[in-house]
Amino acid sequence: MHLAMGSLITSLHGWYQLSLLMNTVVFLLLSTHCTATEISYTDHCASFVPESPTTAPEFASLPFRPFQYGYYAGGDRILNPNPSEYYSPNNNILLFQTQNVYRTDAEGIFNVHGILNFDGLNMNYYGHGMTYGHSVFSPLRNGETGALDFSLKGFWSISTGKLCMVGSTTSYSREGNLLHHPAVLKLNGIKNSSSITSLVTGTLQSLSSADDPSYFEPVSLLIFPPTNYQYTNVLKEIEKGSSGAIVVSADSLSLQVSTPICSILTRSVNEFRVEYARDCNSSENCSPFDDDIGYLPRVMSLNMIQCSPDGQSSRFLLEFPNSSYVGYYRYFNPNTTFLAEGSWDWKKNQLYAVACRILNTDGSLDKSHVDDCSIRLTLRFPAIWSIRETTSTLGQIWSNKAPNDSGYFETIVLRSTDTGYNDMLRVPGLKYEYTAMEKVRNMSCLKKKPPRNSVRNYPDGFSQEMRFDMSVKTAGGEIAWGYSDPISVGDQISQLSGSSSSWSSSRPAISGVQANASSKPLNISYKISLSTNYDAKLDGVQNLFNISSSEDRGVKIFAEGIYDSETGGLCMVGCRYVGRKYQKLINDSMDCEIKIRLQFPSLNSKKNGVFIRGTIASSRNKSDPLYFEPLFVSATAYYTILERQSIWRMDLEIIMVLVSNTLACVFVVFQLLYVKKHPGVLPFTSILMLVILTVGHMILLVLNFEALFFQDNYRRTVLLGSGGWIKVHEVIVRVVTMVAFLLQFRLLQFSLSARMRENNQKALWMSEKKALYVSLPLYVAGAFITLLANWRKYKFGMATQSFRFNNHQHSLWGDLRSYAGLILDSFLFPQILLNIFHNSREYSLSRYFYIGLTIVRLVPHAYDLYRAQNYFQNFDGSYIYADPAADFYSTAWDVTIPLVSLLFAAIIYLQQRFGGRCFLPLRFRELEVYEKIPTTGEE
Repeated sequence: MHLAMGSLITSLHGWYQLSLLMNTVVFLLLSTHCTATEISYTDHCASFVPESPTTAPEFASLPFRPFQYGYYAGGDRILNPNPSEYYSPNNNILLFQTQNVYRTDAEGIFNVHGILNFDGLNMNYYGHGMTYGHSVFSPLRNGETGALDFSLKGFWSISTGKLCMVGSTTSYSREGNLLHHPAVLKLNGIKNSSSITSLVTGTLQSLSSADDPSYFEPVSLLIFPPTNYQYTNVLKEIEKGSSGAIVVSADSLSLQVSTPICSILTRSVNEFRVEYARDCNSSENCSPFDDDIGYLPRVMSLNMIQCSPDGQSSRFLLEFPNSSYVGYYRYFNPNTTFLAEGSWDWKKNQLYAVACRILNTDGSLDKSHVDDCSIRLTLRFPAIWSIRETTSTLGQIWSNKAPNDSGYFETIVLRSTDTGYNDMLRVPGLKYEYTAMEKVRNMSCLKKKPPRNSVRNYPDGFSQEMRFDMSVKTAGGEIAWGYSDPISVGDQISQLSGSSSSWSSSRPAISGVQANASSKPLNISYKISLSTNYDAKLDGVQNLFNISSSEDRGVKIFAEGIYDSETGGLCMVGCRYVGRKYQKLINDSMDCEIKIRLQFPSLNSKKNGVFIRGTIASSRNKSDPLYFEPLFVSATAYYTILERQSIWRMDLEIIMVLVSNTLACVFVVFQLLYVKKHPGVLPFTSILMLVILTVGHMILLVLNFEALFFQDNYRRTVLLGSGGWIKVHEVIVRVVTMVAFLLQFRLLQFSLSARMRENNQKALWMSEKKALYVSLPLYVAGAFITLLANWRKYKFGMATQSFRFNNHQHSLWGDLRSYAGLILDSFLFPQILLNIFHNSREYSLSRYFYIGLTIVRLVPHAYDLYRAQNYFQNFDGSYIYADPAADFYSTAWDVTIPLVSLLFAAIIYLQQRFGGRCFLPLRFRELEVYEKIPTTGEE
């Protein structure tokens, strides 16, 4: 999930800017008769900021940066037109886009053009010298969901810090009528410099009357200005040495000058678990807020607003939502938010911050102000991890007031969740300390050493194969899914999780092909994360998921143990946090009585040997409240060496496709030459057989082009590793398939024309109809059976499992394609029926044609038997030759289809030599005899 997040956000931001531009153009086209220039600025803004004639463009003095983000409240009539108890806005983020700024005749007065947008997802990203809290907005939605763009023009006064603008936007009513919303925007506090107490507040008010359909309630706005921010409060505190609790620097990681604090803290979400000093039954002296908020916060999120040019100081929001999961969706509430500025303390290796309350008395954001800067915060990065302490960031927040003062609260400990913890793995100096190895050795679950001459090889402990996704089930069925990330191997910290694939020490990660590089058992630690659906039956494991503090019914297990690369066995002891209603600072808040046993498959594995199997079980007594039933683990092992074999196999299959299609063309050419030499046999060729062959090649041709334009991302990724010449061969395959289709179509055209020219071929047409009457019900019955099997398989799959990893589920279209391949395998069946009904002994088919095409159809099944024994079958969608989506492939089908096809070829041979009914009993052989009348030119 963390893979390439930075590039994803950058691309989304670019996409949003393009989307915003397109929506702006559409907006301007729709509202040409109600633009801001038609709204009198003097009537609504002259007393706020006086109007002045424009002179020249301005680039040095801007009210905001080109993209400035803030928050809003109100305006539900147009921003949340369809409120319900099941839906609430994901966020209340606004965007002000500065388009143009001009000087005026008046000193310090500027003419400003801009767009005010209400919509967005707050996904922070980092850039040197840029404002934090930048949002990458979601795609603009329709008018019913409240996405609106106000096009505004007005004037800004530097001396007073006021900005007044008028403009309008459009939306659609519930009846579908286009509405124009004229409005006036008034902002205060836009200065050339800012500090922790600086806020930009204001309102957006409708200029329509209250009874007008286009009227909306006033919208209050709050923006944290980034211009020339002064980090005065925190720097003074650090100079005084008021850093709160004493932290030994040896226990914390020290940052390098090239690694600013902003580069570490700037993630999509910085989420912290809140732990109180005592068991708080009320929020008195526990919560940082009054009892008015109605809950005791369990999590805190740190959201960046701005960073200093050197990256060592930052400004951010500390938010305490009424949820245990922050995620990407934030709804700003000033009553549960602190505004803070922090700087890195190089002496104590910690981030020290001063935080202030945002006071908001009447719920309107434009009345907000900053006060009470008595809150302090420290964050540090532990240098040593263990099974009980794998927190990437530790901190505390407290009030420096006296206990009897208003607003005082006791020290709260902050522990980061594992969201983005891989960022800390890049900080040098981090170590892992194994503390539960004695318990692991007492498990006695490691297998005996294999013989020295054993050909089985297992992945190396340092390889990327140690990271895997998995599904988990109980005796009652599958209940959860998740992933396992190695934290450390030996004395090295792993960075295999997320987007990184290197090690913190000098030894690089190696591939599984070097499996025997380290034969000594290795100490290893893991983070195992499991999640389950709300409708999953958790009989016997309720406490494992429900006791967790996470509302998404998930559990995270931190484990350490021993991995033996000679046997592929992994034995570990795990710990999990035992969630409580209110987190409390106690050392015994973890359940460390968990045993984990996993078995990795050999690198020599074939068809059924590429799955990691194992169990997660509790070692407690069944009467213990923390006991849970054993969980059975199943995971797919993606081995590098097997991936390389798969790429080699695909290259081989491309060659086989080229050879088989070329041979099909050659055999059809033989038939064309044969009928040219013997034109009299053309009427005796089954039209239905030729139609099947022609349509079969046409379907292959269509599917090839479909694969060219709609190829899935995974297959694209795999095929790119096959040497770069894959695309050339795909084009060649399509060309050869096109030639085969045209040749088959030409043969069909010859046969049909010859049949139509014969005026005395009524018997042949009757025999053709009889063959069709027999074949068509059989084909329809087979299709019906296929549909029934697909329906039962789908119903069974839905009833027995909620999630399955790497399991190729055949769709209805896929099953019908496979059935079409079966019909193509038996292409001689209509010719056999025609020969029977007409009792023909004409040599209508060349031996090269029907025997050659039969072999072409048989080779894929023989190859599938070979592939099943020599290649692992784990990469669904990577098959190019003998594709299971294009025919029925299994051991039974791979034996049955060739035998039946060879039988059909033998019957054709006998029919053309001894008559169409030669293999029938004597009484059925001469029921009807039709004498062929020679045509003109025949002897």
